[in-house]
Amino acid sequence: MSDLHGRAVVITGAGRGMGAGIATAAFDAGASIALVDVIAGSAEAVAARLDPSGRRAVGLTGDVRLDGDVDRVLGAAVDRFDGPDAWVNNAGIIEMSPAIDTLSADFDAHLAVNTTAVFRCCQAAARYWRATGRAGAIVNIASFAGKVGYPEMIAYNVSKAGVINLTRNLAHEWAADGINVNCICPSGVDTPMLDAVAAYHAGEGDPAPIRATMLAGDLGRTITPLEIGRVVAFLLSDDARVIRGQAISVDGGDSPY
Repeated sequence: MSDLHGRAVVITGAGRGMGAGIATAAFDAGASIALVDVIAGSAEAVAARLDPSGRRAVGLTGDVRLDGDVDRVLGAAVDRFDGPDAWVNNAGIIEMSPAIDTLSADFDAHLAVNTTAVFRCCQAAARYWRATGRAGAIVNIASFAGKVGYPEMIAYNVSKAGVINLTRNLAHEWAADGINVNCICPSGVDTPMLDAVAAYHAGEGDPAPIRATMLAGDLGRTITPLEIGRVVAFLLSDDARVIRGQAISVDGGDSPY
């Protein structure tokens, strides 16, 4: 298991799905965690489940599109844990439609949450680490969709491709500050987002048969959020210092790169 004892980690979109799995893995690895989610009470519930004492976990309701909310989460990590030492950008949205029918507003909404908010959170963390002279680690959650592009997901695909390029740029630019930046590209993860994709393709029909085919590569099953979390915890640890600026596929073998 990765060792995150003595470190504080901020995790966005942590109220369910992959975010909750990442929170669990980081907590199990010894980290103190500050969780945030736009769904009221969801991050608080995950924090309370993991640490009823509240000593090593705090949950907040907030919107990562808002600078004030990002600053509030950062402040909570500083006040509670003298951190953060690491930041995980997991919050994201998906709305599906054929590219020909995708509205500009929907495209802009994906970029705002999935790309621009990721950048702003990275900035907030990096500015704090520069000001305090501390090193740090960032893991951004991109997607296999950002590498290959799925049909009828143009806005999501582009927003996640942006996360991949953003990660590579920041890793190079902030290396001298001791800030390590990577991203992962999951696929076939057992989350509410996968349910939503199945429901879209099913239309008025039963999504269950479609959902049953949405497996991760050669595994023959979906990937659990906790399995994703353990990969993220490793990338936040000292063991991953030599892995920098990478877009790592965590998809059971779907992607050849």
